[in-house]
Amino acid sequence: MSDREAEFREFVGARMDSLRGLAYLTCGDWQAAEDAVASAMARLYAKWNRVDNHDAYARTAVVRAAIDETRRPWWRRERPGAAMPERAEPDATQAVHDRMQTRAALRQLPARQRAVLVLRFLEGLSVEQTAVALSCPQGTVKVYTARGLATLRQIMEAPHATL
Repeated sequence: MSDREAEFREFVGARMDSLRGLAYLTCGDWQAAEDAVASAMARLYAKWNRVDNHDAYARTAVVRAAIDETRRPWWRRERPGAAMPERAEPDATQAVHDRMQTRAALRQLPARQRAVLVLRFLEGLSVEQTAVALSCPQGTVKVYTARGLATLRQIMEAPHATL
């Protein structure tokens, strides 16, 4: 195994969970998130020696791939299998309920606003870093942040909201 491959494997092993979570929060679907991370890692591997900041490149590639997954037309998606998935038992703790409610509310936002909120508040990126990751002006990040937070507040505060 070459040094390049060993470095890449170590990088992916250390960051796979956080990248998968980022993709899931961006697109709202675990399978699409897995696909987004896989395609992003394939692109990163091809450019490994030419990329200066592997973390930033990986985050940007994952967010873009996750957004692309949500835009994929229904006829190009994989077809579901005959077997039904197992039903998850609901957890009675308030923290799990709050997380599920927040995720459901995030899914109601447009993809770009959702990506901005995830990068800013869950990944902890600055306005500048988020603008670079999404290839947009800093003003756009600020506007999407304000609008996304306002919409989330409305969704979360709605009486008897069914998320």
